[in-house]
Amino acid sequence: MKRVTVIGTGFAALSAARRLRQLDRQLEITVIGPRPELIFLPSLIWIPSGQRKAEDLRIPLQEFFRKSDIRFHAGEATGLEKGGRSVLTSAGTVDNDGLIVACGGRFIKKLPGIEHAILPCEGTAAVERLRDRVQAMREGAIALGFAGNPNEPSAMRGGPIFEFLFGLDTQLRREGRRDRIRLTFFNPMPNPGNRLGEKAVQRLLGEMKRRDIATHLGHKMVGFEAGKVKTEGGEFPADLIVFMPGLTGNAWFDNTDLPRSPGGLLKADAQCRVEGRERIYVAGDAGSFPGPDWMPKQAHMADLQAETAAENLLAELKGGKAEKTFKVELLCIVDTLDSGMLVKRTPEGGLALPPLGLMHNAKAFFESWYLRRYR
Repeated sequence: MKRVTVIGTGFAALSAARRLRQLDRQLEITVIGPRPELIFLPSLIWIPSGQRKAEDLRIPLQEFFRKSDIRFHAGEATGLEKGGRSVLTSAGTVDNDGLIVACGGRFIKKLPGIEHAILPCEGTAAVERLRDRVQAMREGAIALGFAGNPNEPSAMRGGPIFEFLFGLDTQLRREGRRDRIRLTFFNPMPNPGNRLGEKAVQRLLGEMKRRDIATHLGHKMVGFEAGKVKTEGGEFPADLIVFMPGLTGNAWFDNTDLPRSPGGLLKADAQCRVEGRERIYVAGDAGSFPGPDWMPKQAHMADLQAETAAENLLAELKGGKAEKTFKVELLCIVDTLDSGMLVKRTPEGGLALPPLGLMHNAKAFFESWYLRRYR
């Protein structure tokens, strides 16, 4: 019986584990993570308004693991030994015949004063702090922005910030507070969101103008202070700062000899193999993959990479060749709390639709459809 270890409990990790089990009922699969739970990050945007609670998005995985005959090892990865055939964790060692690293990325927290900002994609606790801070505000200013990894521009996740921005605007208008609370979007790029495509950028900036959301664009970040955002193009007041830094690799990668990209992620080929390593694959935010510069760090892309990694690893374990490549596709709905802008981009082209109420409902439907396989 062959043994495969998957590191992580997020989108990429669970999609890899599911695909492995679908293709081989005899395979011994072990998933490593701190807790047997999935946090459905795309719906964090609905916590500030009360459309979702933290417990709605924290999905226990014990039953999924039991039904799928998958072992769970509670611990945090700390390194590798024996050429990757042993994973070192905070709770012991897990041996394998094949490995998929799908533990996500790590936010870069080097900006001075970043402790003054809330990083929403760190999880439910961060967004609950955001919710509570917003609820307590009667007047003032909220600033929301994101930045990238200077050594790897694609290692960023900016889409959720647009959703928090538009969602807060909708929420504050509903509550009759928007005229007393200023919203500012900031970004070091003059055309933020250009990975979504030129049409999408125009729609996003146009929506900000329509909603009277101020912008501070094209200036390198300097740092934060209590009540202030500082850039090389000046500073502006913010009683509440919501910020998404760029991504880099997990700290435990430093305890391995795995090849790294300029931005600190695991360097992968088009088949999701970690370059130069035998039967070690990577999927999702943990990896740096060949492809267009707009290739996203998002759940949909992580799922596509995870299935590719699983299929190629199984092919290798059975003596075949790892030849499958993943589809490159950006697909998202930029939600505004009561509508959504559908954005799609592929190497063949793309589209960006105006805000539609139907798209908000579609995003909520996708959440329930996606999670039913784990609930």
